[in-house]
Amino acid sequence: MTIFGVALLALCTLIGVFLGDLLGVALGVKANVGGVGLAMILLIAARSWLVARGKLGHGVKLGVEFWSTMYIPIVVAMAAQQNVVAAVRGGPIVLIAATVSLLLCFACVALLGRFGRRDEPTQSGQVRQGGAVIGGGDPAAPSSARPRPAEKV
Repeated sequence: MTIFGVALLALCTLIGVFLGDLLGVALGVKANVGGVGLAMILLIAARSWLVARGKLGHGVKLGVEFWSTMYIPIVVAMAAQQNVVAAVRGGPIVLIAATVSLLLCFACVALLGRFGRRDEPTQSGQVRQGGAVIGGGDPAAPSSARPRPAEKV
């Protein structure tokens, strides 16, 4: 049922907000630090766990997907409440933290991209046919018989 997906999201949100409040207390900030982000990470992990165990039913999937589409407007609304000017006036630590987190995200994406590669990409017949159609060749002709584009010298 769809309600189970919404319940899963609610549980992840409650845990994420609680962890965000704990992180705020640990950092000495009187605010929730990353609670919504932590909730979304928990939701992704819970969904992956359910898929791996074959327990993600259609209704649960619908409930999770419904709120996934609402995620961006919620984050935009939450960001609109932040006072960025006051944060930047508070000192350079905000800019340093933003830069470090951005670089850390770039490094994680590069690391995941490096480890996530496959040695030999497997292509289905449909993918090869689609590539031939897009390339302007005859999809029925074998790949060696297809004309190759002229190279620029």
